[in-house]
Amino acid sequence: QLVETGGGLVQAGGSLRLSCATSGFTFNDYAIAWFRQAPGKEREGVSCISSSDGITYAADSVKVRFDISRDSAKSTVYIQMNSLKPDDTAVYYCAADSDPIVILGCYGGSIADFQLFPQQFESWGQGTQVTVSS
Repeated sequence: QLVETGGGLVQAGGSLRLSCATSGFTFNDYAIAWFRQAPGKEREGVSCISSSDGITYAADSVKVRFDISRDSAKSTVYIQMNSLKPDDTAVYYCAADSDPIVILGCYGGSIADFQLFPQQFESWGQGTQVTVSS
């Protein structure tokens, strides 16, 4: 089970931290990712993490502004979102998968041209709304 919290309304330039609390599986055996979906758009991969040593993957659109981290003791993944823009408005989902290719891809730089796609992930949370006002 994955449960996202922390969404809300924020002004452009502000920050939010989303949490993804997990249960029911061995946390350290999984890669955890954040996706987002804006109205009328496809679900987009944002960032993912598969270890606790700080090496992660992030999409170019958020690489400088968003920071993903994980707390193995709490089986929780966080994404700190800074310098938010109206274009960041979306429902944010966390997802989990244990595929070795996904785990390696989320260990930043291990797979050239790695990208996040929804079909790579087997388990999903219900999503949390993030709205950035201009």
